Amino acid sequence: MDLILWRHAEAAEGTSGIADNKCKLTARGKKQAQQVAEWLKAQRLTKVRVLSSPAERAQQTAHALGLPYKVKAQLAVGADTVDLLAAAEWPDYHGAVILVSHQPVLGRLAALLLSGQEADWTIKRASIWWFSNRVRRDETQTVLRAVVSP
Repeated sequence: MDLILWRHAEAAEGTSGIADNKCKLTARGKKQAQQVAEWLKAQRLTKVRVLSSPAERAQQTAHALGLPYKVKAQLAVGADTVDLLAAAEWPDYHGAVILVSHQPVLGRLAALLLSGQEADWTIKRASIWWFSNRVRRDETQTVLRAVVSP
């Protein structure tokens, strides 16, 4: 399984602060999302499922990929790592899952996947962290395949 954590691109601050679900991407954010989407398309992933937070900025980021995506409340601001792993069906899904969500949960999930413990790691806006799950010699391994920023 491939699991790609994609933090939403730069967004304008809303009236209730950046946690506002109605915040839209800035012009720079749209460009960031498009740059990362182009890189993702070039990877020729198979059996791709794209899941987005209900926040407008996350949906706009997911939309840049040009693939159908599903909005999942489990990826909203305030989600936890258990929510994200359940939504992605990690590590059992056969194919690639792209989760478009927010900090700090994406950073916490990256830390959990690499170190076995949650920690407050930073994932920059519009960046992706690409993980693979595989079995070698009867041992399950999590591999960091790429970290890409616009």
